[in-house]
Amino acid sequence: QVQPVESGGGLVQAGGSLRLSCVASGRTFSSYAMGWFRQAPGKEREFVAAVRGGSYITSYLDSVKGRFTISRDNAKNTVYLQMNSLKPEDTAVYYCNVDLRPPSLTPAGSWGQGTQVTVSS
Repeated sequence: QVQPVESGGGLVQAGGSLRLSCVASGRTFSSYAMGWFRQAPGKEREFVAAVRGGSYITSYLDSVKGRFTISRDNAKNTVYLQMNSLKPEDTAVYYCNVDLRPPSLTPAGSWGQGTQVTVSS
């Protein structure tokens, strides 16, 4: 399976912004739903955001709505996550998955190494 590569994480103060990128090469993903997940220490991995193939319909975790924006560039096989107004509770390792299966957007693709996002208060 294709393994995505995430980047763009870092340390930021509360209220700051980061833009995550995920590149997956090897095949075309334009028809696939792609998304972001995160895992905080001691917690299970959770869904953050997804963008469907074709329709480009987006879905978000309630706690990030209005702050995070997911987008994709099919020509570059890349999915982005723009994160604004970051909060300490957003601290986690962020992972992308480029093969989300309908209707519940279950992640079916491989996981990358993730990118650490740390938000200080």
